[in-house]
Amino acid sequence: MLKSSIVVPVVMSVTALGMSACWYLASSLPQVGELSAQTPPRSAGRSLSPLSSADRVIEQHAQGMIERGRQIFRFDTFGSEAFWGGALQLHKAIAGEKNGGVGGGVSPKTALSVGLKVDVDALPDSLRNQLKAKEVDLDDPAATLALLKVNSVVGVTGIFDAGGHLQSMGIQCAFCHSTVDDSFGPGIGRRLDGWANRDLNVGAIVSLAPNLKPFTDLLGVDVATVKKVLGSWGPGRFDAELDKDGKAFRPDGKQAGTLIPPAFGLAGVNLHTWTGFGSVPYWNAYVAATEMHGTGTFFDSRLADRAQFPVAAKSGSSHTRGAPDRVTSKLAALHFYQLAIPAPKAPAGSFDKIASERGSALFSGRARCATCHVPPLFTEPGNNLHSPSEIGIDAFQADRSPTHMYRTAPLAGLWSHQKGGFYHDGRFSTLPAVIEHYNDLLKLGLTDREKSDLVEYLKSL
Repeated sequence: MLKSSIVVPVVMSVTALGMSACWYLASSLPQVGELSAQTPPRSAGRSLSPLSSADRVIEQHAQGMIERGRQIFRFDTFGSEAFWGGALQLHKAIAGEKNGGVGGGVSPKTALSVGLKVDVDALPDSLRNQLKAKEVDLDDPAATLALLKVNSVVGVTGIFDAGGHLQSMGIQCAFCHSTVDDSFGPGIGRRLDGWANRDLNVGAIVSLAPNLKPFTDLLGVDVATVKKVLGSWGPGRFDAELDKDGKAFRPDGKQAGTLIPPAFGLAGVNLHTWTGFGSVPYWNAYVAATEMHGTGTFFDSRLADRAQFPVAAKSGSSHTRGAPDRVTSKLAALHFYQLAIPAPKAPAGSFDKIASERGSALFSGRARCATCHVPPLFTEPGNNLHSPSEIGIDAFQADRSPTHMYRTAPLAGLWSHQKGGFYHDGRFSTLPAVIEHYNDLLKLGLTDREKSDLVEYLKSL
């Protein structure tokens, strides 16, 4: 079996603070009129009364958790610069030889081509105006350093010395789980926290690192093998188990990475990740301490199984104890913020409303979709796992998980992450292909119009 490993974040992000997330949340939340119809009064049968002191404490606490969690999600590296800069020396490849690094450097044009995003709200007016006037050389790595200095590259923090030279770099949750609305230009716009960055080519970015020895040492392979695996993923994919089980490719020779999932619409959802490793805070700790390589604590004795997770058993990542712990104290606020991010509503005109209404009836009725995708969570309340045979696919990815099962993925906001396909590995390139799979598996006998109606309903979620 070919083995290799890569460690990257799968749930953190960076960009300048700004007001983009506030703008997004405000545009997605129900308006006052909607709230009056949806939200029961504080005390049924009585007029509303002022909040009690205990209620005010709760509301202040909740607001504080959201604000702190947003800051962590966007800007906290958890100390990962010791790995990305200190060990891999990736910052040197970004800077380029002319700017104190190595090689040709990474220009803004190259950075955008591998899916990195720029938060326009973080840009000073002068730089924004220069970009608008096309006065910035997007082929010059020095321009990338300028973007990093103002903390505008989503998910990446550059660390500069007093002389303005790039000395290191770290990454955040937003690296994989935020994008922008392209309002300024392709890849440049206001932040959309929680959205899966299906443009991000993690493998191509990591391959630039001058020193891949941390991977070759862990996996016992050469640099060429590491680069082959990194190059196999492509945009929007990452393999968060590779450094645990060493399975670089599927048995059929195809790449073993999975699609980056969204980090919105998770309130009420039990298990997180494609195979239900654990809850949202479980995955945050897993990624921060073992994929981003921050300094923190992570524990899961299941990963000490030498037969299933030989690389993790060798490295001891099942019982990670980094010091100082820069992760654990942030998990609560990070979790709170992620649960506060609603799934985005489908844009008006992006689906056929009449067909969608027919599709809704099919979804909850003859098509049997709601058996597992229970509205309004669109996953099962409780234990939302299924065996591979139940959903009619192979067990490769399930067997890389301690659960050996697949999670029923929530569907809200599905329209926003269609790029790359559907299911954990994008095996179904379109929604009609997904519906056809279940039509055959469950022998539903759906007509062509019914299939089309279901597609419109899914696009509306």
